Amino acid sequence: MKLVRWGESGAEKPGIVGRDGTIRDLSGLIRDIAGPVLAAESLANLRTIDPATLPAVPSGTRLGPCIGFVRNFVAIGLNYADHAAETNSPIPAEPIIFNKAPSCIVGPNDDVIIPKGSAKTDWEVELAIIIGRRASYVHANEAMDYVAGFCVCNDVSEREFQLERGGTWTKGKGCPTFGPLGPWLVTPDEIPDVQNLSLWLDVNGKRMQSGSTKTMIFDCRQIVSYLSHFMLLEPGDVITTGTPPGVGLGMTPPRYLKPGDVVSLGIEGLGEQRQKVVAFDDWTAKVAAGEPTN
Repeated sequence: MKLVRWGESGAEKPGIVGRDGTIRDLSGLIRDIAGPVLAAESLANLRTIDPATLPAVPSGTRLGPCIGFVRNFVAIGLNYADHAAETNSPIPAEPIIFNKAPSCIVGPNDDVIIPKGSAKTDWEVELAIIIGRRASYVHANEAMDYVAGFCVCNDVSEREFQLERGGTWTKGKGCPTFGPLGPWLVTPDEIPDVQNLSLWLDVNGKRMQSGSTKTMIFDCRQIVSYLSHFMLLEPGDVITTGTPPGVGLGMTPPRYLKPGDVVSLGIEGLGEQRQKVVAFDDWTAKVAAGEPTN
């Protein structure tokens, strides 16, 4: 099952993708793709619905982030051995954990804003896990029972803020628009093997990243279990799980995003994203003029 959120930013409605790819309106049945709707029983009820009986969402309607009301956005760093190598970092003995601000979450095709003072804004295609029920001290063998679904994430990062300004990585990871999620929340029953999915990312049509979730250092089960020993995971929490090689930081010389760039990315079975990169001053001018920013 593929679930979506559609409509204007801040006023998204829930939807479901039919077999023919048409997005259907679920707002007459549920309030949002969030909270209790992510429980196994609720998702099972949604599976009994024939999408063809629901109103079609007009073609071209904006897609919002595929999960609403996220309270905790956790990320795992250096979780692909080949990515660790390209950044000259040792293989971590345990998962590296940091947070992205929930306020950075945007739709899969919304603009990415280069922060004020940024010179090193970078890209990272990642598989994200969406938690479906409360998890605490979960064994790895049971971890997938707590997962509602998966989606594509672009873990947009500002490398100077992250690595050269001291403190934690968080301040280079949570700037506005640094967390595109979607297009879909895909439930686990649609994914034969989440640890064997191809990932890719292009900048201006040139392939930058190409990898597979099979090369993760810590797999999805390990990640959910590990985090549940350090924090209480709640329905709707998002965990983004690391990126394969090909980020701008790892190039010689490094290559970072600039206004006008177009980033396209996707994961096998989970859909694709496309973002235009916009300068901070241009974005603020749109806001001041009351113009759409996505």
